[in-house]
Amino acid sequence: MNFSDKLNAAVERNQSLLCVGLDPNPEMMPMRYNVSGINKLTDGLRDWLHWVIGATANLVCAYKPTLGFYEAFGAPGLELLLQVLHAIPADIPVILDAKHSDLNTSTVFAQTVFTQWQVDAVTLCPYAGQDQVAPFLVYPGKAVFVLCHTANPSAIALQFYPSAESPFYLQMVQVARTWGTSEQLGLEVGASTPEALTRARAAAPERVILARSVWAENSDLAKILSAGLSTSGDDLIIPIPQDWLGSEQLAEKTQALRDEMRQARMQIAQGSSNCEVWLPDICLLSQQPHQDLILQLYDIGCIKFGDYVQASGATFPYYIDLRTIISNPQIFHKILHAYASILNDLNFDRIAGIPYGSLPTAAGLALLLHCPMIFPRKEVKAHGTRRLIEGHFKPGETIAVVDDILISGKSVMEGAEKLKSTGLKVHDIVVFIDHEKGVKDRLKSYGYQAHAVLTISEVAATLHQAGRIDEAQFRTFLEVTE
Repeated sequence: MNFSDKLNAAVERNQSLLCVGLDPNPEMMPMRYNVSGINKLTDGLRDWLHWVIGATANLVCAYKPTLGFYEAFGAPGLELLLQVLHAIPADIPVILDAKHSDLNTSTVFAQTVFTQWQVDAVTLCPYAGQDQVAPFLVYPGKAVFVLCHTANPSAIALQFYPSAESPFYLQMVQVARTWGTSEQLGLEVGASTPEALTRARAAAPERVILARSVWAENSDLAKILSAGLSTSGDDLIIPIPQDWLGSEQLAEKTQALRDEMRQARMQIAQGSSNCEVWLPDICLLSQQPHQDLILQLYDIGCIKFGDYVQASGATFPYYIDLRTIISNPQIFHKILHAYASILNDLNFDRIAGIPYGSLPTAAGLALLLHCPMIFPRKEVKAHGTRRLIEGHFKPGETIAVVDDILISGKSVMEGAEKLKSTGLKVHDIVVFIDHEKGVKDRLKSYGYQAHAVLTISEVAATLHQAGRIDEAQFRTFLEVTE
């Protein structure tokens, strides 16, 4: 799983935008871990940081160890770093706060942190330009955060040169956006006041921002979130106050801050006049991995009840309309990543969408996965190029077909057969919802392997458990699948 997917999954699972700085600072270590001697000291630091991880693992979206603290202890410190990295749960991303800035050692350093230490992202000082960052961008699934703004008062003379209206740090933001995709490259912004966050977000609306130094005296959490959140209500990582790490009430304080941030995000979403942001309002003991996605589909009206004739000709007592998701960037983003979690394990040369419902999804996946897209026409026009397949391809290439809902399998097989008629190979078909009733087995008999993000039974069970639908509506779903 790449950094972006892992971060988004941790944000959704723990309902948190918080990260923890795992810094082995002896001055902050609780006395109960404090022992003398360099080796015993690193043992105490290890036990302390392991306790911090255990207390916060279900409350944060990332961990951020600062490399300089570990380097200060020499070889025992680097051994401590590896022990701390090993203790972090595999499903929570690690951002190594290195502020690496040496051009000559970038290649070997990138290899160390990404292949040996297996961290998910690293912070860089990008003053040397794109050449400084490029060696880190060649590792698939990894990410970098470039330092654009610091809260250090003495940096004002540099950061706001040549003027407050056109400061250097915003030039850094704008140039850095050209170095990598939003999944590869984020921004680190130190901001004791919300202004720098506001301006960085305006200049880079699609980037993840790693905020720093936000907990100044009289900090206003709502203003920080309003300044740093993207239009989808996320793409912002905020550290917990560092002095909390020595508190025995660390878990309680972190949970209270997480809940306060969640409430503030909901209030911001309610006051937004542009793009509505959805946040969950329940916590089920037994969670389906895509629980929030299912609930959000229902809440924005994609699941309707009544007598609806499907494209296959069958009449269902409900209708799932996924065409409206393109107008909701937050849920569209989640759906694309849900598809991508399946596609990442398949082998193919190009993606093909089935007209017309899945074409936006296929286009989004092509951008997300950096994979070329084609599509079979629903009908061949009598004018123009009269092409059956739109887009560039070579006979013999393997195509992954993407569709929205699998009911009878008729439309997706028709599209797949058109692709195969031009010499392309089709093995895998990926859909968002499978209506079951043995359609996957039918496709398999024709040589296709079908994959689905969700089944209709999973959708029904989650909605029923969450109280979104009553017993009668739940039964309507089950009757269709029986």
